[in-house]
Amino acid sequence: MTASKIRDTAALAEECRGWRREGTRIAFANGCFDLLHVGHVRYLAGARALGDVLVVAVNGDASVRRLKGEGRPLMPLDERLEILSHLDVVDRLVVFDEPTCAELLLLLQPHVQVKGTDYTPDSIPEAEVVRSYGGTTAVAGDPKNHSTSDLLSKMRRP
Repeated sequence: MTASKIRDTAALAEECRGWRREGTRIAFANGCFDLLHVGHVRYLAGARALGDVLVVAVNGDASVRRLKGEGRPLMPLDERLEILSHLDVVDRLVVFDEPTCAELLLLLQPHVQVKGTDYTPDSIPEAEVVRSYGGTTAVAGDPKNHSTSDLLSKMRRP
């Protein structure tokens, strides 16, 4: 695994402070990333294009279970992190287990929080948090016609 991209929140917060001092634009994306698919890759590539570095916050296993239900995640956290760590567009990875990434955003204060195209900049749940420290929100990726849930449904059909 490319462990050099994975940080705990304290170390990443320090790194983000240094990047901001240097004028490096920080983009932030988050998600479960259970069964990585083309929609994820396009979202992350679009998010990376909005910053000089891309920080990706990954939902921990318990968080995925709360969001997606029993039987999820299909892939444990360490495997999801390993796959994401090999994507060139991803600069840093951090894990969170809270219901939203609001606390993490307040700690890291990225310049832009990026969500997928199933959102608008104003419908992003943490938009107010991001605006509170002077950041912006954006959407990236292709139209939301790829999802892990859809892939699972297709796989379960006879």
